Amino acid sequence: MRHFTTMEQLEKQDIYELLEEAKRCKKQNGFKESSEAFIANVFYEPSTRTKLSFEAAEKRLGYTPLNVDCDHSSIQKGESLYDTVRTLQALGAAAVVIRHPENNYYNQLQDISIPIINGGDGSGQHPSQSLLDMFTIYEEFGTFQGVRVAIIGDVLHSRVAGSNISALQKLGAEVIVAGPSEWTKRVDQSLNVMTVDEAVANADVVMMLRVQHERHVETLDMRNYHEAYGLTVERAETMKETSIIMHPGPFNRDVEIASELVECHKSRIFTQVENGVFCRMAIINAMVRANLVQELKGVM
Repeated sequence: MRHFTTMEQLEKQDIYELLEEAKRCKKQNGFKESSEAFIANVFYEPSTRTKLSFEAAEKRLGYTPLNVDCDHSSIQKGESLYDTVRTLQALGAAAVVIRHPENNYYNQLQDISIPIINGGDGSGQHPSQSLLDMFTIYEEFGTFQGVRVAIIGDVLHSRVAGSNISALQKLGAEVIVAGPSEWTKRVDQSLNVMTVDEAVANADVVMMLRVQHERHVETLDMRNYHEAYGLTVERAETMKETSIIMHPGPFNRDVEIASELVECHKSRIFTQVENGVFCRMAIINAMVRANLVQELKGVM
């Protein structure tokens, strides 16, 4: 595996190996001796959690983050994604983390020899977020077998949903989807579609999603969204005693989740953020290590 771009590319064993590596990083707090190597971060779209989480992971591993300012770089002069990344490779980057608005942007980078780590592509995939979500669930329940995960909201346009559905099914969890019918009727027919009330009451994990306004062609009336499809205080009261609340962020208080629930005892939202650093450390370790092995094979 040269690049880390989708959850579909990972076998079940690959996911568990990354989870164990993340567990090791969390236990050791991840620090090691400084390195002269650097990792480039190229974010064509706004990001707080993913971008800063990767930077924190890189620093904890001893790498120097090299952040490309897309608004003040040759990208604004028409430089292609390939040429930008090829330049970073020539400069000596050990890996490149990319967020891009185009689905499957990484297909044009197959000839790049250093690891490409997908920080999110359009409405396609968000594999590093998916891994941290899997890690958070695994920490909580110790297994995926028999765990029922409800993904609620803008399932159709969410790259997090796409990655998580693939990973959860591969790991043996049961996936429920809920939300406005125009966003759930076109999902995989093998998924269990419920009303929001049914999903919240039956799930072990209630995973709320932000409405992806920037990816919509249609316009949705948001005036009653919280009452109709959000995790209200009243709905949360119907949750199982042992169930948890998750959200990939950024979250809109009192839209997809009631403000009072963001840091309630069932919430793991900020635990997800914390776990994101360790999971991204695991990804970087795995990808750079694999690339070094390939380079050694080439020399031999």
